[in-house]
Amino acid sequence: MFMKYNTSLLKPVRNLKELFSIQTLEQFIYSDGQENKGAKLNSCFEIIWILKGSGTVSIDLMIHEIDPNRIYFIKPGQAYRLHPTTNMEGYIISFAKSFLDIDEQNSNLTNYNSLFKMFSNLTTLIVNADMTIEFTEIIEKMNKEFLNGRLFRNEILKRYLKIFIIYLTRQFEDNFEFVPRSRNEKLVQDFFSLVEKKYLAQKMVSEYAGDLAVTPNYLNEIVKKITGKSAGYHIRQRVVMEAKRQVIYSGSCMKEIAYYLGFCDLSHFSKFFKNTTGMNFTDFKKERIVISISSSVAV
Repeated sequence: MFMKYNTSLLKPVRNLKELFSIQTLEQFIYSDGQENKGAKLNSCFEIIWILKGSGTVSIDLMIHEIDPNRIYFIKPGQAYRLHPTTNMEGYIISFAKSFLDIDEQNSNLTNYNSLFKMFSNLTTLIVNADMTIEFTEIIEKMNKEFLNGRLFRNEILKRYLKIFIIYLTRQFEDNFEFVPRSRNEKLVQDFFSLVEKKYLAQKMVSEYAGDLAVTPNYLNEIVKKITGKSAGYHIRQRVVMEAKRQVIYSGSCMKEIAYYLGFCDLSHFSKFFKNTTGMNFTDFKKERIVISISSSVAV
């Protein structure tokens, strides 16, 4: 079982391997001759392309069966585990958003709206058979260039990565039809984007309503109309999801997690967690530890 945890609260990346990396799944999972079980932290987007093999991928506590020729999208801040049950073939690409922007602040090539739309809307995507050859060619060139360390490597890797992203977005746009959004749908999307950016500091609907220039009642009404749940519900769920990630993947204690999530009062966090999840923090942590130990033994 390989465990990996992404978080955005890290120092800025500096060298190439922190900005961009590509490796085979065999290298990724079985480094140093044994299955890699240590937790790792980064702030990158990750694209996992599994060509062959079986097992499961756990992403934000949801378990997905692994299928051949499938791509998995991991956003910065997401937690995931890769559980191989047979040898796997494929690649994993990690990149910081800033890698695409190097020396090109004024270039339209860095405006990858479709890329971030993919990561926002998708967890996984099956590669079309007619695109497999193109995907394979570009990713093999990317891997070769990453390993050779020759002159202008960064520039060539950026271009290969952009081509790969273009291939992905073409298939994404072909497979998913997007209808024009209404004003209310745009408001809800903007709300979720803000929650993702500010949930550590902002817990009140009124704060997000102020950012969006609407009243709290109106924001709650529109979010509930579109999603079936109030704005406050979604804010609480995002905070609790991060608390659960920290419990499972970081090994932090309740005090550390409460502070990280912006709670100054430990009893307030404890009450918030129980009211939102229906389970107190200590019981949840004990339960997840047992599940994690059982999974490790099974692998």
